[in-house]
Amino acid sequence: MSKRALLEVIALDARDAVAAAEGGADRLELVTDMAADGLTPSLATFREVSAAVPLPVRVMLRASDGFCAGTPADLLALTDTARALRDAGADEFVFGFLDETGGPDLRALDALLAVLHDTAAPAPARWTFHRAIDRAASRESLRKHLVDLPGLDTYLTAGSPDGVTDGLPTLLTEAARTHAAEPGYEPVLMVGGGLHLSHLPRLLDAGITAFHIGGAARPQGWAGPVAASAVGEWRGELGE
Repeated sequence: MSKRALLEVIALDARDAVAAAEGGADRLELVTDMAADGLTPSLATFREVSAAVPLPVRVMLRASDGFCAGTPADLLALTDTARALRDAGADEFVFGFLDETGGPDLRALDALLAVLHDTAAPAPARWTFHRAIDRAASRESLRKHLVDLPGLDTYLTAGSPDGVTDGLPTLLTEAARTHAAEPGYEPVLMVGGGLHLSHLPRLLDAGITAFHIGGAARPQGWAGPVAASAVGEWRGELGE
């Protein structure tokens, strides 16, 4: 029997989380401010969502639009936020930063991981390197630099900064390398960013098993909530 495909849905609040769960989502990405493409939610929102649904919740760690971690003071503030979320029980996260050359900002990543993998925590944190990979100077070089970072189990990518339609060739190539377990390609390849139902046949045929949706779960757009029926349509296409 084939493995059930993982469906991750962006949630902004507990109402979104409940609808996503009712529709068949497997996991949530919790963010705020989608006008800035998703920033770190409040501690209160994380607690409300965690109490509302039993689904795993990956919390965005990102203080401003773009993929720059900002000044040392900005990074310190973000690590303080990460520590507070960790203390509140968050154990899955989403983040990713690039430096001025388009390579991974290892300073920022290491600072966050030092907090997320504090030995006092009850369990190691797992995390997704998000769509900063689509803006990297070299996707392959980025993966090689991140290969030994603890807890990294997923790359969220459209294959292109312009979305899945343009990124399909890259996604299919990376899927093959992931299945071959090439160094740097061991993490799950999760497709998201301009993802449409029409993309699924080719992606599923390539063996991709993880998908991420945001606006596609909201018939009224970002001004409206997640609809269980919209999530259910994706769940049906991906298989129960």
